[in-house]
Amino acid sequence: MNTSSIEDFIKGIPKAELHLHIEGTFEPELMFKIAQRNNKEIKYKSVEELKEAYNFDNLQDFLDIYYEGAGVLIEEQDFYDMTWAYLEKVHQQNLIHCEIFFDPQTHTDRDIKFSTVIQGIHKALEDAKNKLGISSKLIMCFLRHLDEESAMKTLNEALEYKEWIRAVGLDSSEVGNPPSKFQKVFEKAKEEGFLTVAHAGEEGPAEYIWEALNLLKVSRVDHGNHCLDDEKLVKELVEKKIPLTMCPLSNLKLKVIEDLKEHPLRKMMNKGLLVTINSDDPAYFGGYVNDNYLAIAKALNLSKEDICQLAKNSFTASFLDEEKKKEMIEKVEKYYKS
Repeated sequence: MNTSSIEDFIKGIPKAELHLHIEGTFEPELMFKIAQRNNKEIKYKSVEELKEAYNFDNLQDFLDIYYEGAGVLIEEQDFYDMTWAYLEKVHQQNLIHCEIFFDPQTHTDRDIKFSTVIQGIHKALEDAKNKLGISSKLIMCFLRHLDEESAMKTLNEALEYKEWIRAVGLDSSEVGNPPSKFQKVFEKAKEEGFLTVAHAGEEGPAEYIWEALNLLKVSRVDHGNHCLDDEKLVKELVEKKIPLTMCPLSNLKLKVIEDLKEHPLRKMMNKGLLVTINSDDPAYFGGYVNDNYLAIAKALNLSKEDICQLAKNSFTASFLDEEKKKEMIEKVEKYYKS
């Protein structure tokens, strides 16, 4: 493969990102800046030392650093600055739509008001629409290592901001925290008109994906790597056109796979699964959306046609209305033919 030409192709193709934790875009430089602004101590003495700490090799070690970083976010401006930094970066990568996760419990458990968190993020998303032409949807995630009661409290707080939140999701430590633990809160979310998604089958088994489908009634599965362990499940996902939001560099960094050449993306495409490429927590996992496209394209020898299909999938799998999806898919096709 001519890497430079595929790199240029990836850089220019219009795309959406559907699996992105806004707290996971918190770059060390901005973290230190905001920590100083808020007179908050963090245990790392320099940007370099913090970057060194990013050499973790499992989900829990990553989460420990992730929550440490989130601890410096206090004011509405902090949430705005973090969100805006991400949007400016991906604007350079020709991302034209994003669906962003945020974790209110990470902040409300530190006595930061729900309103402070969501208003800062929402203002940045509105500015991105007006100044950068990036459309967006917001997805509120529940932390699965906490109990369902805490999730229900968060859902009730979110109702005041219903028009700003399109869906609810489930993230944090997967193993030992099955989707079934949150069935009641997801039922209430559906009653309130939210769509549902859930992280399932990243480190957890295929059974967790079944639970996400059958009990949480998800529209999308985040990650979903282990669906390939169950042929019946693959068939179900294909028939119901349930998208999977794959995150290649995250899978590599967290040792879900040892080598990108082993990544199941190609196998999934061949089986007719609706897969998409996303960056997950790019500040921690070594790459934003285009870096993920390029790394997986090189590892699996993807063609421009494959990249085009994945970009189209990113809009097909989105929560945009059908007309908007069609319009954005046409942009991808026009780019591919040009």
